[in-house]
Amino acid sequence: MKKLMIVLIAVMTLFTAASCSKKSAKAGKIKIGISKIIAHPALDASEQGIKDYLAKHGIDAEYDVQNANGDVATSAQIAQKFKDEKKNVVVGIATPTAQSLVNTFPASSGVPIVFAAVTDPVDAGLVDSWKGNASSNVCGVSDITPVEEQIKIFSELTGAKTIGNIYASGEANGVALKNMVQAACDKYGLKLVTSSVANTAEVKNAAQTIADRIDGMYIAPDNTVISALAAVSEVMAQKNKPLFVADPSNADDLDCLIGWGFDYYSIGLEAGAMIEKILKGTNPGTLGSVKLTDPSKFELHINLDVAKKLGINVPDNLKKSATVIKENGKITKK
Repeated sequence: MKKLMIVLIAVMTLFTAASCSKKSAKAGKIKIGISKIIAHPALDASEQGIKDYLAKHGIDAEYDVQNANGDVATSAQIAQKFKDEKKNVVVGIATPTAQSLVNTFPASSGVPIVFAAVTDPVDAGLVDSWKGNASSNVCGVSDITPVEEQIKIFSELTGAKTIGNIYASGEANGVALKNMVQAACDKYGLKLVTSSVANTAEVKNAAQTIADRIDGMYIAPDNTVISALAAVSEVMAQKNKPLFVADPSNADDLDCLIGWGFDYYSIGLEAGAMIEKILKGTNPGTLGSVKLTDPSKFELHINLDVAKKLGINVPDNLKKSATVIKENGKITKK
């Protein structure tokens, strides 16, 4: 009975918070704190998607956007800042910042937490279930990527039998993605060679360490590694080996054979829609964790110049599926 009362109190607190947020929306600007683990094109696009969605739907918000610069301790400080400044809604873009917000704003705080670009919110400890829980104050949008299909296409296209992968060992997101890559390689009889990093500065050395032992490199949407993607691209270009990136947002300017993954702006739009619902009175915990499955929210970028350099023939069906093609130095968007 005591446990039931605690849950009921938490639920009532969340409904009260949502009601207060709704009243605040009528009275003036909503104070929204956005914490990003690091600045790079994908996460920046998610941030912009949130802002654009809310602006389009007439929500007058005052944003406090903070960048943790890849440091977990800084993300905790940002979360405390948001708490001290009594933000109406807090947003964590990427796993570490979302975790810091959850640690700082328990359900009893009544402050809604919306995450974006988190691979597995359950594994990261943000929520108990993908479906949501009425006693929780957390909801959000996952950027879980179709790793198995990506590995299959990469191997078939390039003939690669040994795949390289660099991941951030200190991030739940990075470890979860590495495990997904391993499972995909096991399924298709491929060998996986991994190298872990603690921060962005270690990424180039990690790439150099395994480059001679692999046929191609697969980089998942791991924020620490993606932030140093240029370094990985440089190493793979020097070795004349293909690079597949599961985040196409900045692949076009590098020597990436394929960039295939989410349009992170769409993730931001989806998170913005959640914030709107919360401000209109919806209990955040009931919104759950969303996986984007609409093909239109994915982008496939193919660099035919890199393919030619590596002697790789890209089939017509793959070209037709591409949203962006780079050929003879020219980028064509479909």
